[in-house]
Amino acid sequence: MVEFKVVVNDTKKGKAHNVSVSGHHANSLIGKKIGDEVDGIFVSLPGYKLIITGGTDKDGFAMRYDLPGMGRRRLLISEGKGFKAREEGMRKKKSVRGNTINQDVVQINMKVVKYSSRPIENLIKTEEKSDEKAEEKKEEKKPAEEKKEEQ
Repeated sequence: MVEFKVVVNDTKKGKAHNVSVSGHHANSLIGKKIGDEVDGIFVSLPGYKLIITGGTDKDGFAMRYDLPGMGRRRLLISEGKGFKAREEGMRKKKSVRGNTINQDVVQINMKVVKYSSRPIENLIKTEEKSDEKAEEKKEEKKPAEEKKEEQ
């Protein structure tokens, strides 16, 4: 099963939100390219329109918009994603991933293009609250288990 960590950037408020995507929503993102517009329902944001801006694969290599395909290749880079020159005119051969999402991609970066009437914080916090409640229950069980071990 494919699982992605999606970083949704809200340009109006200047905030980024992390959303985990798995199941059939994650499978529907496979094959999309950088620059494609995606419906927000895939990222638990109904009513929003998002545009894919980049991502990284399982080994941390960045996706490049100008490299077609899904594979990883070594390119001679002078500027852009994946390389920052220390001096003017410097070039280096670096490994980068193509612009198409596949199973090896772990993180996908997206930017909000069209907003809904409901704020992003309200839609995403419902998931975070359920995660926090689960963590609190685990923490409550730990002290009880420690007391049993002491006796």
